[in-house]
Amino acid sequence: MFEIDRRFIYILLGCLVLFSIFTYSTGNIVSLLFTIPPVIIAITFHEFAHAWMADKLGDETPRMQGRLTLNPLSHLDPVGFVLLMFAGFGWGKPVQIDTRNFNRNVSVQKGEVLVSLAGPVMNFILAILFAVIFGAVYMFASSTFFASTIGSVIYVLLKECVIMNIGLGVFNLIPLPPLDGSKIFMNLFPYNARRWIMEHEQIFYYIFLGIWITGLAGIIISPIINLLYSGLMNGILAIFRLF
Repeated sequence: MFEIDRRFIYILLGCLVLFSIFTYSTGNIVSLLFTIPPVIIAITFHEFAHAWMADKLGDETPRMQGRLTLNPLSHLDPVGFVLLMFAGFGWGKPVQIDTRNFNRNVSVQKGEVLVSLAGPVMNFILAILFAVIFGAVYMFASSTFFASTIGSVIYVLLKECVIMNIGLGVFNLIPLPPLDGSKIFMNLFPYNARRWIMEHEQIFYYIFLGIWITGLAGIIISPIINLLYSGLMNGILAIFRLF
């Protein structure tokens, strides 16, 4: 894996934040503030799910490193957090695992797939949960509630929580390192294919950086996110209309 001087990254992030602050309108800044709680929730539960699954499979590494917690400070990566806030794509602090500690009845490949899947699956579960809460509030709350400040805030936050969790879940399923999708799909390949991918992993990192920097990642997954979001919200509201 190639290394990049984190000081250089922090300088770029600082420029990104300053540029965004000075170019954003008041409405944009307010919208940005509304995304902070959903981002923290999505990342925290995502990384906790990785740690929880590894622990259930017999690897206590995440537990010993203090990752088996819902404390956001244990899971937020400064770079990934800022990028998720301002660029729309980001990540949490990676959960370290030791596959040698997995239970003997679980193969290394299966264990890695389960641990990698746990994060995105948790995000999709949260998206459904927040969609259900949104549907209940939308269908049964009075119109005056949504006209109030508290009602408006709750309305926006619930929608943002649904969007953020769907987005993080879909983004992490891209089959390129360092995302979860790379470990999921790589372990489904035959041994020789896995070995070739591991030997050329750096190339795939460059491909990932390329599609991310150029915006191709957003072009590719945005339609998927929008489709899942609209389908989920419409489905939940349709269910609540039956009551």
